[in-house]
Amino acid sequence: MSNKAVQAGTERPAGGPGETLRRVTSPDGVGLAVREWGDPASPTVVLVHGYPDTGAVWRQVAERLAGRFHVVVPDVRGSGDSDVPRRTRDYALDRLEGDLAAVLDAVSPDAPVHLAGHDWGSIQSWEAVTGTRLRGRIASFTSVSGPCLDHVGHWMRDRLSRPTPRHLLQLADQLAHSGYIAFFHLPLLPALVWRGVLARTWGRLLELTEGAGKTPGHPAPTLADDAVHGVRLYRANMGSRLARPGRRTTDVPVQVVTPTRDLYVRPMLTDGLERWAPRLRRRPLRAGHWAPLTHAAVLADWIGGFAEEVQAAGEPGSTEEPGRAG
Repeated sequence: MSNKAVQAGTERPAGGPGETLRRVTSPDGVGLAVREWGDPASPTVVLVHGYPDTGAVWRQVAERLAGRFHVVVPDVRGSGDSDVPRRTRDYALDRLEGDLAAVLDAVSPDAPVHLAGHDWGSIQSWEAVTGTRLRGRIASFTSVSGPCLDHVGHWMRDRLSRPTPRHLLQLADQLAHSGYIAFFHLPLLPALVWRGVLARTWGRLLELTEGAGKTPGHPAPTLADDAVHGVRLYRANMGSRLARPGRRTTDVPVQVVTPTRDLYVRPMLTDGLERWAPRLRRRPLRAGHWAPLTHAAVLADWIGGFAEEVQAAGEPGSTEEPGRAG
């Protein structure tokens, strides 16, 4: 395992105003870099990033929330300033759930947190929200472009068991947008592409395809390494969960932000989600996959508003609200 600097439990100023950096150690010994903004006495919001990002993808959202919340943004194992486990099995969802547990123990040991995740950050957060390990520790969950893998497995089974033209078209659409997952399972080639070409052009590619402007720290200088290490997320989890999905439900209030122009996670993957998360709010957003970069103000408003509503009322109800123009 590759170890990064900053000792566990220590805090020091980080890159931006009002930002601090601490080190948290996971149950299996992985060191996690955790950045924080705002007053630790305020309700805590934890923002978890996806692939191939670091916590910097949430920076604009975090800075907007910091006036009302204690905002916590970890670098997921294998990325940014966190340690890099070498084995594929060390990226399994149960290990990621352990990482989140360690972060919560460090930053909010006595009060539940409001959790939000994007892409793989949302996928791993679903594991925590629908599991028992962190029951009572999560007050609300906002999911952006990252479904629960077990829910996707059932979604696929439902459509294969009832192969209507509509269901077959939905399956074909999602599979067509998921070809990169098969590519990530190939030996050597993903690493060669990331290190050879893609890492150098990633920022420009996001600008052209998503309209994402420049954000401090994003893309991270560690992008090539992060992308190569993060491929293990797909290899450790995708096949087993989609082939043998479990029944994962939650009574945590869930807000699902669905970018309607997402090139990777198609909107219909949220069909039937009330079956698993009955306290559900849907928020369609006219945006692409990297909404934390392109629609930071909207996401900060929705994440913060949802957290405040849950804090005040306990249950926000199940509604669908209009998205904003991208």
